[in-house]
Amino acid sequence: MDKKISEKVINRLTLYHCILQDFISKGNEYISSKQIATLLKIDDSQVRKDINLLNNSGKSRVGYIVKELKKSIETNLGFAKTKKAYIIGAGNLGMALAKYDNFTSYGLNIISLFDNDKSKIGGEINNKTILNIEDLPKFTKEHGVEIAILTVPGQHAQETADYIVKSNIKYIWNFTPTVLDVPEDIQVWNENLMGNFLQFTYNI
Repeated sequence: MDKKISEKVINRLTLYHCILQDFISKGNEYISSKQIATLLKIDDSQVRKDINLLNNSGKSRVGYIVKELKKSIETNLGFAKTKKAYIIGAGNLGMALAKYDNFTSYGLNIISLFDNDKSKIGGEINNKTILNIEDLPKFTKEHGVEIAILTVPGQHAQETADYIVKSNIKYIWNFTPTVLDVPEDIQVWNENLMGNFLQFTYNI
């Protein structure tokens, strides 16, 4: 696709995808922009604008073919291309993410977890082995993994990120409350859980 999709549009498209999966499970063949907009409490013109980026046209008074629209979103957002990842930190959050099977539906294949706690090393979570963090460079090279999901305690986030960079991992999905200082060629996505919570509860 030639057009660059913004982060906000990507976020909305993934929500559309969830709705489409639900429609398929219920046996619905068509869906309208108004139905999507009503479920998400947004303007239906925004839904149409987002879907137009996918070069997917609906039928007048009928809507979009659910399976075709779902496939179009998957193709444009790269669901079909599997990305391998490691979870760094086998605490409560890391283990919860390891148990979340829906990642595979979006092309994310979590291979293993890494930790420095000897009591956890060698254990398994959802058929994923917990490995010694010292072995991260070796396994990264062997398996060609480029994504690290960082879930260590905040006080250890920067030093762990430094080690991740030295292990030749180029993308960090950061679930810690720490803003990481990394080289310019390393991409970091900060999952700001508390920021999202405060946005949600601001007017309560």
